[in-house]
Amino acid sequence: MAHAFHIPVADYKSIYSVAEVDRAMGESKNEPLNCLYQKMKQAGGVRYIVKPSSEKGLDGLYESAPNFSEVIDDLRKQMALAVFGNEPMNFTPILLLGEPGLGKTHFAKCVAKALGTGFEFISMNSLTAGWILSGASSQWSNAKPGKVAQSLVNGEYANPLLALDEVDKCGGDARYDPLGALYGLLERETAEHFRDEFIDVEMDASHILWIATANDESSIPEPILNRMNVYVIDRPDRIGAMKIALAVYRDILDDHNWGFPEDPDEAVLSELCEIPPRDMRKILIDAFGNARLEHRSELAARDLDTGKIRRKKSRIGF
Repeated sequence: MAHAFHIPVADYKSIYSVAEVDRAMGESKNEPLNCLYQKMKQAGGVRYIVKPSSEKGLDGLYESAPNFSEVIDDLRKQMALAVFGNEPMNFTPILLLGEPGLGKTHFAKCVAKALGTGFEFISMNSLTAGWILSGASSQWSNAKPGKVAQSLVNGEYANPLLALDEVDKCGGDARYDPLGALYGLLERETAEHFRDEFIDVEMDASHILWIATANDESSIPEPILNRMNVYVIDRPDRIGAMKIALAVYRDILDDHNWGFPEDPDEAVLSELCEIPPRDMRKILIDAFGNARLEHRSELAARDLDTGKIRRKKSRIGF
């Protein structure tokens, strides 16, 4: 299978002060919070920060995500600058706009994998309050840190990629804007001094890489849109859909030792390209199972139950 360019861990970055954690721990009487402070002290405040070693590190995405080529073009420019300056990868927060099923979230995950950094998925349609991102005060019952602090404290990287899925669908009490924390987090200068309300220790969140997805931009506040590069993602054409199907097929086989060939039959790809990229993985895994039940090590078009997707959508009213 095709070999990806490896992007090594090349440096370290301090994201919080252990001395400040000590100070906060001495002032806290909250047992869950003190347990977290202890964990932060044990882990230390330093995290890996990845730097790209080649501007070609994203080239494989042209094959696996051909309908995202404009985004990849711009990311490659930033990667070339990072390589030349021996700096961590940095880019303006990205918003991917398009209908459901185009593979927007999968693309974000592939970018993180290509960059060699951590990945955190945050479903925004379930958010009802701003503290999901930035934490809630420890004075509240059942309070806990937000997703940003969790990613930096529990993860290995100072520059993980955070995917905000369906930012146009978050809602809740207007007094607690779910997107409120983003106003500061998407600005590098203010993100350097991010303070999660639960942890209440200053953290450097300025190296976080942001990719958001949405179906419709009309409900997203203008100040958020102004902080992002917005890309409209179209459906892939037939050739593009076949490339995506092949990439998904190979990606599954990379994760498993199932004994199937690297390249499927063309009839399989032709059948797969008729369904949305989001559904390809589910259909393929099911198909691999069908083939193995018949003791075959190659997929046939009949193994793909593409009607399952249509039947599911019919039942839930799409």
